[in-house]
Amino acid sequence: MAVHLYAIGLGSNRRHGRFGAPSDVLHGAIAALAAAGLSIEARSAIMATPPLGPSARRFANAAILVRSRLDPPALLDVLKDLEVRFGRRRGRRWGSRVIDLDILLWSGGCWSCKQRRALYIPHREIERRDFVLSPLAQIVPGWRVGRSARTVRQARHRLKRQVLN
Repeated sequence: MAVHLYAIGLGSNRRHGRFGAPSDVLHGAIAALAAAGLSIEARSAIMATPPLGPSARRFANAAILVRSRLDPPALLDVLKDLEVRFGRRRGRRWGSRVIDLDILLWSGGCWSCKQRRALYIPHREIERRDFVLSPLAQIVPGWRVGRSARTVRQARHRLKRQVLN
C-alpha cells in the first residue's frame, strides 16, 4: 500500500465546549487527526481571517501536511467523521462552523470522484482563497495547485496581484 502526503485545510469560527476558542479547536483537531493515525509532517501558523459569505465571525485557519496510507476517499471519511465528532452540523453554506476540514492537495496529483461527496483534489476553490493559499505557502510552497503549472507560492502571488488591481 502506497504512502501519500496530503495538505489539509482547517478552519473554525465557533467556540467548542471542550476546546474553547476557534484557534484552540484547530489545535484539538490536529491532535485528533494524529490520534486517528495520520502522521503530522508540518503545520502552518494559525491565522485569523475574515469570513467568506454571510457569516459575521472571523475564522481561525491553518494547514497541515500529513502522511498516510489512506487513499483520498478513505481520508475524506476520516475528516468528515472528525467534523461530526467535533459537533459540525451541515447547514447554510458559509455559515459559522466549529470545524471545517478539507483535503486541499495530494502528492498523487489530481483526484475526482463525483459519487463520494464530490471529492476534488486539488480543492476547486484553492486558487481564489488567500485564507487557503497563505497557510499552504508556509508548508508546501512548491506544490502544484492543479492542472496549471502554478505552485502554491505563484498562485498566492497572482491572487494578491489581482486584489491590488
